[in-house]
Amino acid sequence: MSHWLRVDPADPTPPFEQLRRQIATLVATGALAEGERLPPVRQLAADLGLAVGTVARTYRELEAEGLVATRRAAGTRVLRPDATTRPTDGAAERVAEFVRAELARGTAADRIREAVEAALGRVSGG
Repeated sequence: MSHWLRVDPADPTPPFEQLRRQIATLVATGALAEGERLPPVRQLAADLGLAVGTVARTYRELEAEGLVATRRAAGTRVLRPDATTRPTDGAAERVAEFVRAELARGTAADRIREAVEAALGRVSGG
């Protein structure tokens, strides 16, 4: 799973929030299935070059949102998202695919955000 996650040090968004958004999207799109175990905090922190506290905060935020549950000896596991978090039209999944592809090409997260916002502005007239 950690190979899907990226933290952009040039992004002004705090690393814990970048990570939280990415994992929440993976849960909402079904890329992380109900019951799937997330990597232990220390392992994910090492994989991404982050402080343990940063990943721990991410997991706490996800737990507060009802997206994961942490239990002793069972680790942190994905919960079944309710209807308010699961997209029914596939939009979040298509956006996540685009983001993954652009990240794989080396496009910076802030550049991806700008592209999406510009496209929204053009299409919606706003």
